[in-house]
Amino acid sequence: MATKRSVPYSRLPTDDDYNDYGIGGQHDRRFDYSPKAFDKIPWKSILLALFLLFLGSALLFLSYFIFTGHMGGERSQAYGLLALGILTFLPGFYETRIAYYASRGANGYRFASIPDY
Repeated sequence: MATKRSVPYSRLPTDDDYNDYGIGGQHDRRFDYSPKAFDKIPWKSILLALFLLFLGSALLFLSYFIFTGHMGGERSQAYGLLALGILTFLPGFYETRIAYYASRGANGYRFASIPDY
């Protein structure tokens, strides 16, 4: 038993129905492009990366000195410092390297690759 539906048919919008400002004519700022947006230097992120790099280096040196016996401590402390040193050194080195190459103008490196906080 077929019944007549009370919902009228309406055509779905196609790609041609969309304009540059969306369906409702509102401008979406997410898709704005300006070349200067890629050249903005994220100073907070670079300072955080440098802090992580130096902290990770210090923790790695401390763990090395404990392992070699130049400094007092147990091996379990050295393993903890080693793990923390690796966890802080790697992201600091990665973002510092991107910032360095972006400042030098190397191909494929932009300041936009570094998240801005």
